[in-house]
Amino acid sequence: MMINKTMLKTCIALLLIGLSLNAQAQDEAQGTSAEDLAKQLANPVASLISVPFQNNFDFNVGPFEGFRYALNIQPVIPISLNEKWNMISRTIIPVISQSDVTGIGNNDTGLGDIAQSIFFSPKEVKNGLVWGVGPVLLLPTATNDVLGVNKWGVGPNGLVLKLHGQWTYGALVNHIWSYAGSGLNDVNASFFQPFATYATKTGASYTIASENTQDWDNDFFGGFTGIYYAKVTKFGKQMVQLSAGPKVYYGNNPFNPDWGVRANIILLFPK
Repeated sequence: MMINKTMLKTCIALLLIGLSLNAQAQDEAQGTSAEDLAKQLANPVASLISVPFQNNFDFNVGPFEGFRYALNIQPVIPISLNEKWNMISRTIIPVISQSDVTGIGNNDTGLGDIAQSIFFSPKEVKNGLVWGVGPVLLLPTATNDVLGVNKWGVGPNGLVLKLHGQWTYGALVNHIWSYAGSGLNDVNASFFQPFATYATKTGASYTIASENTQDWDNDFFGGFTGIYYAKVTKFGKQMVQLSAGPKVYYGNNPFNPDWGVRANIILLFPK
């Protein structure tokens, strides 16, 4: 239970930090640049280098009603290929700590499996329509068998979104098949993430998004919907975005949590 209390205190602290910075954010960040950054952050294939530290606190996980904390480190690096095309690298590196998930009294901590996405996206935006396609790779980097699937995986990855004034809305979809590895279970899973973000002129934004996974081999479906408030601000000269909000889970996956909280700290490196 000490892990649960510590993680809960951390979650509350992050939320309080975000709220306390809202009052001074307008003084610390220029309105126009903050608005532009908020819009670019809503676009997964924007030409913006960012390093999100995504903190996920999930409660009542699985049949033993456990607790799970996952820190997803997600560097996003755009690379200009030529005058017409960008390549965007998006890596998800999960660091996980959980208790009472795999059994009463069990505590598991370590690195999970890394997901590497590559998007090829045209630089020219016509009628506010943005899209990108490429591969997604699953790397068996988990340091504990219960934190990963021990499988190499690959599949197609696609994104389409619409820029309309202060709004950005669209969806990301991919599918991964495993092709090698020592894990007992194969991977045959589809992921679907619709989202909508409204960015204000002061650098604040409001997002509703859901993340859904269909495991075809086991006939499991699990997902959640989250509502997040975010704000672009500064720490010294470093531009950052702070965000937080609740998540509500659904589906028949037996290891679904009941609910959770997400709190992001995103380092921004505008060109």
